[in-house]
Amino acid sequence: MPLIAVSAVWAVFWGAWSALLPAVKLELGLSAAQLGAALSAVPIGALPAMALTGRLARGRERRALMAATALFGLTVAGLAAVTGPWQLAAALLLLGAASGALDVTLNLTTGRVERESGRRLFQVVHAAFPVAVIVAAPLAGLARSLGVHTGTVLVVIGLMVAATSLSLPALPVGRGRPAPSGDPRAGHRLWGLALLLGTLAGCVLVIENAVEQWSVLLLEEHRDATPLTASLAPSVYMAALTAGRIAAHTLPPVPLRALYLVAGAGGAAGIALAGLGGGVPLSMAGFALTGLTLGPLVPALLSRAAADDPTGTLVWGVSTVSYTGFVVSPLLVAGLTGPFGLPVALAALGLLGLPLIARFAVIEGESA
Repeated sequence: MPLIAVSAVWAVFWGAWSALLPAVKLELGLSAAQLGAALSAVPIGALPAMALTGRLARGRERRALMAATALFGLTVAGLAAVTGPWQLAAALLLLGAASGALDVTLNLTTGRVERESGRRLFQVVHAAFPVAVIVAAPLAGLARSLGVHTGTVLVVIGLMVAATSLSLPALPVGRGRPAPSGDPRAGHRLWGLALLLGTLAGCVLVIENAVEQWSVLLLEEHRDATPLTASLAPSVYMAALTAGRIAAHTLPPVPLRALYLVAGAGGAAGIALAGLGGGVPLSMAGFALTGLTLGPLVPALLSRAAADDPTGTLVWGVSTVSYTGFVVSPLLVAGLTGPFGLPVALAALGLLGLPLIARFAVIEGESA
């Protein structure tokens, strides 16, 4: 299905990019500080692009997704032409904007296809992302080991992404623009709900980003794991994340209220076990439990948002607000690591499960 393909090629870049970063740093002669500064341009570009794209894309989901996918492919290929730190920062700013636009339009389009077809899609579309990351990262590492230039890998991936956009005209969506609400108060209520649900989803994404960024370091420096063993931690998390989403897709629909409890309790227990567990097996088990229990919640939230608001405003708002979790996560973990150390800092993220448990406690039935 085209939506799954778009999610997958989007993830192919991000999985490969993590494996290519050491080569990018070496080829451009960057210091760690320069590379970090350049990478910070990604969220700086993404957030305003998400806010603007959501406003423009509602009712034009298919065309907007085609444009965002093609633009993302071009920005990926454009990274191959970078020759210095300032060029890299500028290119990553554009890349972040294109990625943010792709994020919002993919969610808006998936939501509209769900409404028009009656099919459940969010879980399987979002499951394609971690699967592709798991596959793409080692393949990019293999390409590096075979002497393939970083620019060549980026151009190939960019062409793959752009080619995927050509599959979208056949997507049966976008038959007319949804009618906007005539009541301004309705829009205010939607944005209030988007802020609440986006914040809850952001709690999940803070933990997800922390596992992706810090799990290898935890195992190498605090569990005496070998580099090979430690490098498996993000894959363990991603595999469990995928399993949770596939299970949520294939099993009978689980009430959203129940998913709040599963994600809050299971995610908190999992990240605490990963941080404070006494050895590699316990930490790996903690990462797996975290991914398995957190995985289904964000797609389920987006699916509910799409069903409850045909205008797309709620999906747009939840997507944009939740993305701040990726921005906050590195700063939060780094700030906690200073006084408490990395194991405690990761375990402390379990406190972010409390808002999810609280949401379970205050709502009834299957309401969001």
